[in-house]
Amino acid sequence: MRAAVVQLNSTGEKARNLAAAERLVRAAAADGAELVALPEKWNLLAEGEELLAGAEPLDGPSLTAARALARELGIYLLAGSICEAAPGPTARKARHVSGNRPVGPRAFNTSVLIGPDGSDLAAYRKIHMFDVEVGGVAYRESEHEEPGEEIVVATLGDPGADLSLGLSVCYDLRFPELYRILALRGARVVAVPSAFTAATGRDHWEVLLRARAIEDQVFVLAPNQVGEAPPHFDSYGHSAIVDPWGAILATVADGEGFAAADLDLGAQERVREQLPSLANRRPRAYAWPQLVEAHA
Repeated sequence: MRAAVVQLNSTGEKARNLAAAERLVRAAAADGAELVALPEKWNLLAEGEELLAGAEPLDGPSLTAARALARELGIYLLAGSICEAAPGPTARKARHVSGNRPVGPRAFNTSVLIGPDGSDLAAYRKIHMFDVEVGGVAYRESEHEEPGEEIVVATLGDPGADLSLGLSVCYDLRFPELYRILALRGARVVAVPSAFTAATGRDHWEVLLRARAIEDQVFVLAPNQVGEAPPHFDSYGHSAIVDPWGAILATVADGEGFAAADLDLGAQERVREQLPSLANRRPRAYAWPQLVEAHA
C-alpha cells in the first residue's frame, strides 16, 4: 500500500484550512496514495475557547467534506483530528469545581478513519491530554477537552485483510505502552496526527517516531502541523513516514505539502522474523508497579 502524510499550517480560518487540506489530499491521491493522513486539528487550530466555538459533531461539515473527498478519490482518509462537540453530559456543561469556579463545556480531540466508500471505519478520541509548559508557553488541553478511554485498531479492507491501523494523536506519542497494545492487537501501521510543538520537536519528534516504529516493528505515519498559528502555536513540521526498522522513508521538511512512500509489508514480516522482539516478550515476567499513595 502507498501511504501519504499531509502537512498543514492550519489556523482559525476553517474555510482556508479545509481548502488547503483538500488540495493536498488530491495531490497525494494523484501521486498514487491509497491511504492519506491529515494532521491534528486539520480543520481548525486555535486557542481553547475558539476551538470550542468551532467544535463540530462527527456528522458536521468538516468530516462530511472529508467523507465526500475519500469517496470521490477512492482512498482511505485519516481525518487527522478535529475538536468534536460531544453530545449530552459528556460535554460537562455548566458544572462547577472546588472554589465554585465555573467550568464550561468541553469536547473531544477525535481522529476518524474514513474508507474509500466514504463510511467511517473507526473513531479514536485522544487519551492523553497535553497539559505541559514548554518553550515558555503553558498548554492546558484538559481545560477544554475530555480524554478518551478506548484504544482503537481498524482494519483496512475486508475483515480478513492483513493490514490494520492503530490510531493515536500527538501527545500520545510519549506513552509507549499505548503503541505496544496497538501492536499486540494486530496493528501493522500506526498513525500519529500531530500539532507537535517546535520547542519539543527539534529534540524529540524524530527520536520518538523512530523509537515507536522500532519497539513495535510497525510503520508510523506522522502528519504534523507546521509553522505559526495564533495565539501561540508554533508547530515543528517534519511530517514523516517511518518503517519498522526505524528508517525514515519520506518527510516534509518545511511548509505545507505531503510526503508519500510504499509500505512494504513483506519487508515488515522479514524484520519481525529476523528480530522477533514481539514474539520474544515474556508477559508473565512483567509486573506492573503498584501505585502507593503518599500519606501526609
